[in-house]
Amino acid sequence: MSSRRAVAIGAGVVAAAALLGVVSYTATKPATRSDASTRVETVETGDSPAAEVSTEPGAGVYPELAKLARRDGADPLAVGRADAPVVMIEYADFKCGYCGKFARDTEPVLIEKYVKNGTLRIEWRNYPIFGEESEAAAHAGWAAGQQGRFWEFHSAAYAEGAKEKGFGADRLDALAREAGVKDLDRFRRDRTGDAAAAAVRKDQEEAYGLGAPSTPSFLINGRPIAGAQPEETFTQAVESAKAAAEAAPEADKGDR
Repeated sequence: MSSRRAVAIGAGVVAAAALLGVVSYTATKPATRSDASTRVETVETGDSPAAEVSTEPGAGVYPELAKLARRDGADPLAVGRADAPVVMIEYADFKCGYCGKFARDTEPVLIEKYVKNGTLRIEWRNYPIFGEESEAAAHAGWAAGQQGRFWEFHSAAYAEGAKEKGFGADRLDALAREAGVKDLDRFRRDRTGDAAAAAVRKDQEEAYGLGAPSTPSFLINGRPIAGAQPEETFTQAVESAKAAAEAAPEADKGDR
């Protein structure tokens, strides 16, 4: 890890990230295949067991990692109340097939069940690891967000068969149209501009600092989960985080 990345996430988070890398991602990581072209391990979930999530609210949770939640009410790459008791940070790549599986199969359930009632906030982090088209798609998603259409772009880019069509310039324009982006000229300027590059680089460095070995990777109130795990893994983690958040005020009263 570069010194710049270490400074970016803070010494306390670096210490927690070391634990995450040695314990949590190893414990929750399903079977993998090695991709020699990218030297990145992508998560295979078809025959792998679910990550284990303890019913104890504090088990497997790293408070320093919970502090990575930005809770910016103006963040177009987030959905849900800024003050929601549970925040799920998602590190993902638009060219990642298992990110798409999560986006199609599990994320809509979490939004319907927890985001809409104010329990959960989802904060997206761009973590492009599959080369130039990954980077281009990440920049395009950010650019769509500048016109309030990130999640619509997210849905279009993760539709069944979408990644097989690639993420060249014309294809990104087509996805923007599908997402309802109104000003395509602005979209093109934004996705190729310095602000998009800086925003994506910030997210990447956060993920690098955590040692996240694959996409998708998640933090739920500081609890790491690796891979497009079954829906039950995420619902259990959200319920556990919610219980811990609800218990915290009572514990504070007791301390007083």
